[in-house]
Amino acid sequence: LAQPAKPHLASSLPRNSAPQTLPPLLVERAAAAATKLVPPALAPLLPTSSPKHRELASVSESRPSIPPARNKQAARMVKAVSVIRGDSKVSGTVVFEQESESAPTKITWDITGNDPNAKRGFHIHTFGDNTNGCTSAGPHFNPYGKTHGAPSDEARHVGDLGNIETDGQGNAKGSVTDPLVKLIGPQSVIGRTVVVHAGTDDLGKGGNDESLKTGNAGPRPACGVIGISS
Repeated sequence: LAQPAKPHLASSLPRNSAPQTLPPLLVERAAAAATKLVPPALAPLLPTSSPKHRELASVSESRPSIPPARNKQAARMVKAVSVIRGDSKVSGTVVFEQESESAPTKITWDITGNDPNAKRGFHIHTFGDNTNGCTSAGPHFNPYGKTHGAPSDEARHVGDLGNIETDGQGNAKGSVTDPLVKLIGPQSVIGRTVVVHAGTDDLGKGGNDESLKTGNAGPRPACGVIGISS
């Protein structure tokens, strides 16, 4: 018996379907790969790509890669604030601003309730724990194991901010730019505590062991944890 004729491949396609074509660049690469598998005697029989296809392939291969986008978050100003309060009438705010990890940090304070015409120790302490008052904040923030000193000294704690100076009404306003205090990076002071002391910081020049630890700045009547700000 005669076998029924197999349907032609074209007849099995939907009548409305258009013939599919491959992108020129894909054709170019497929032809190049096929050339390597064909014996040299048959190579002249293979179709050759057009100059236009070769030009497209050359442009594609020589096009430089696009560098990844810069991290805009790293370049954005970071701000933090500490709200000062405690068992005394001393209160106020301390604002921190840093543009990048390598930039210095601007520190601005507005504190009231101190004695008039006085200098009061002003430090960043290690912990953001105020559960037992300001004593829970621990020692000065000192990640590099230095002795206590003035803000301008080479040997100083990161948290050594010196003294704030009050006016005739006991108010202290001012700002300073500090190269060691950071809001960005592994030594960030965010989450630590600003402490205003009851005495004057001797800046490590007191001639005793306590001077090299605390500057003999005395008790801690007011403090505040440093929190991230918008």
